[in-house]
Amino acid sequence: MAAGYLEILRARHAARLLAGTLVGRLPSATAAIAIVLFVRSQGGSYTLAGALAAVYGVANAVGQPLLGRLVDLRGQPRVQLPAAVAAALAMAVFALTGTDPLPLAYVSVAASGLFTPPLEGGLRALWPSVLRREDQVHTAYAMDAVAQEVMFAVGPLLVTLCTSLWSERAALLVINALGVLGALTVVLSPPSRAWRSAPREAHWLGALRSPGLLVLLGAFLFVGIALGSITVAAVPYADDHGGDVVYGWLMAAVGIGALVGGVAYGARRWVGVPERRLRVLVAFLAVCYLPLMLMPGAVAMVGLTALAGVFLAPVLACAFVIIDRHAPRGTVTEAFSWLVTTFTVGHSLGTAVAGPVVEAGGAQWGFAVPGAAGAVALVVLLATGRVLALPVGSGVVAASSENDPNRAAEPRFSSGDRA
Repeated sequence: MAAGYLEILRARHAARLLAGTLVGRLPSATAAIAIVLFVRSQGGSYTLAGALAAVYGVANAVGQPLLGRLVDLRGQPRVQLPAAVAAALAMAVFALTGTDPLPLAYVSVAASGLFTPPLEGGLRALWPSVLRREDQVHTAYAMDAVAQEVMFAVGPLLVTLCTSLWSERAALLVINALGVLGALTVVLSPPSRAWRSAPREAHWLGALRSPGLLVLLGAFLFVGIALGSITVAAVPYADDHGGDVVYGWLMAAVGIGALVGGVAYGARRWVGVPERRLRVLVAFLAVCYLPLMLMPGAVAMVGLTALAGVFLAPVLACAFVIIDRHAPRGTVTEAFSWLVTTFTVGHSLGTAVAGPVVEAGGAQWGFAVPGAAGAVALVVLLATGRVLALPVGSGVVAASSENDPNRAAEPRFSSGDRA
């Protein structure tokens, strides 16, 4: 698998697109952590911190599919870069004015989330035009899932580093400035400027007319709730075990665990339908959340949060392939953006739910939320197995072949996928 990753990164523009997308996504990936720390530094409560983080997430959830549909219709540069600049400026207003006046804080955070560019969905739409073989696209999905876990591991540490060197306000400003630079790197690349979506059937539901996609989104709502609740529950635990540094390591450990799990998952070739495999992976994900309620010492707790993240990247990599199987023709970026949206909504709901739970029952009850949410995600997949087993989409590989007249038509992803 390492050789496969290197082969992909040696492809022209691949490393630039991956790095630019990861840097461009830093603001959204670290928003919940940075907002919570900033609000707490302003003297705000856990409930207020969770509410503002939730507002950002909900606005992000609204903006991602809308901007994703615009990307499918108008191309990437005309949408991604202006959105990135607008999102950064809105977060700068929040960072400079703080939580007083409170209405301005909510509006600024909401605007930043709303205009966050759909770089994640855009990258997955670009892979088939950059790579030349179907197996390489599958490997790129796995590498994508692993690479973003590096971002989720490094992002919290970067936030806490900026906080330690300067302040929580500076962390918000620096992260969002980096986000604009990342988006600029992507949209100036030849693949991004040349990419066009396949012709699409006019339908107001867009990608959401796929029943299988709706099932997947329903399950990932609860996966997002699980991850978001950890973000808030870890704050009072860290306050009692070493402060912001411990909090940063707890958040980074989730990404490190997912990184390890993603590398292990991508180290073998998988056979069989990915829908069935996803159910098994989500079951393991839910089980690994349960030990968090033990709340041991800081070092052991970092280990448990790493364990909680082990199955996250495999779940995401498997989901990417399933989305390709179910996305209606011409809705590639929008379909991937809907997954980001649903996950973000779930993450935001998790932060909003965990805040009052923590204040009412402490960190231990907060850590009970992810296990419960993971179990519900599994129930959704089990209850809708027949619907999810009927792929109806056109697939990004098939779509990309129509955008490039020099490429031979490629088959859709088969059931023996490599994710």
